[in-house]
Amino acid sequence: MASGLPGKLLTPLDGITLQTKIAANAHAMKRWLGKAEVVLGNHSDRLNAINVFPVADGDTGTNLYLTVRAAVAALGGTAPDSSENGNDVGAVLSRAGQAAMEQARGNSGTLFAVFLCAAAEPLAGKTRLSAPLLATALNRAQIRAWSALSEPVAGTMLSVLEAAAHAAEAADASQNGDDSNHALGLSLDAVVEAAYQAVIRTEDELAQLHEAHVVDAGGVGMLLVLDCLRAAVLGEELQEELLDGLHGYKLQDPHIHEHMPADDGVEVMCTINLSPLNAAILRQRLDEMGDSVIMSQVGGAQGADDDDDESTVEISYRWRVHVHVADPEPAVAFIRSLGEPTDIAVSQLAIPRDDGQHPADTQEPAGSGSTSIKEAFNSSGQSRHEY
Repeated sequence: MASGLPGKLLTPLDGITLQTKIAANAHAMKRWLGKAEVVLGNHSDRLNAINVFPVADGDTGTNLYLTVRAAVAALGGTAPDSSENGNDVGAVLSRAGQAAMEQARGNSGTLFAVFLCAAAEPLAGKTRLSAPLLATALNRAQIRAWSALSEPVAGTMLSVLEAAAHAAEAADASQNGDDSNHALGLSLDAVVEAAYQAVIRTEDELAQLHEAHVVDAGGVGMLLVLDCLRAAVLGEELQEELLDGLHGYKLQDPHIHEHMPADDGVEVMCTINLSPLNAAILRQRLDEMGDSVIMSQVGGAQGADDDDDESTVEISYRWRVHVHVADPEPAVAFIRSLGEPTDIAVSQLAIPRDDGQHPADTQEPAGSGSTSIKEAFNSSGQSRHEY
């Protein structure tokens, strides 16, 4: 399988043969996400340890794990052949992606959800993944992920996803569009290798990472997700040497973020139905209020009626919204002025300390009382408030 050299990954000549047992159907996609849930859970602490961008809040691993867990839960108990869409690869990933989007946590979780939803679209109606479809899906995903952010930054999981997409496209082109399982295996190897190299480059692409001498946490998370896809399709385990040599990733390495200044801002997330115009207005206003703005559609258009050209019902879309702001009140108030948001969550960006200054996250059920956001934070110091 591997060459045995530290940091050396598989290449298309290292292990994929015509005898390699490859499964790329809907069941394999479920296996992929289940494997990703376990792997991200196991790696969450190390991902948290190197999380310094965009905020050094040490939660990238946790956010990715919780978001993937939501995707897996949406598929729980549904056998791949138990419904008319059971063998539809796109339908399975779309269902998982919608759940991930609705319950996404943080920047990394939201971008993973965007990735999964976008990748599912060109796979709709397909019963198996192929090298050409992989290239199309990853390209759609990387374009959607870059466009979801108001101010996308290179040297992050965006760059890793982009490199993976380009590798899939190149591999597919070199194989002349071969849709065999063997070609898919070669493409997946190329994707993981490209993602690995992109992760290494992140350290020199972002000043914050270079100064901390670590690679990007979200990028490593995306690398793990992609290698889980490779492993699930090829029926193999993750490549043990995958993370060898990545700066800051050894178990004995310290949690970098613990020695950085705390961020006094908050993260606001919600889901809301908006017309295209109001979505543009919201993005512009949130850009003025804060940073790390991510807006991505959840599902298709709502309110459309193809049989009634005279319909006055304005078409709207369901959006997942994410922003970092100094004060949540103005942001939430403006969001509410445009519609009726659901699943509003406000989380402190301050780094959890061991001195008791920042208690563990607490949550309140939807519609719980009329306590203001500021009161919720000030009364108990809680770091997360949902209502």
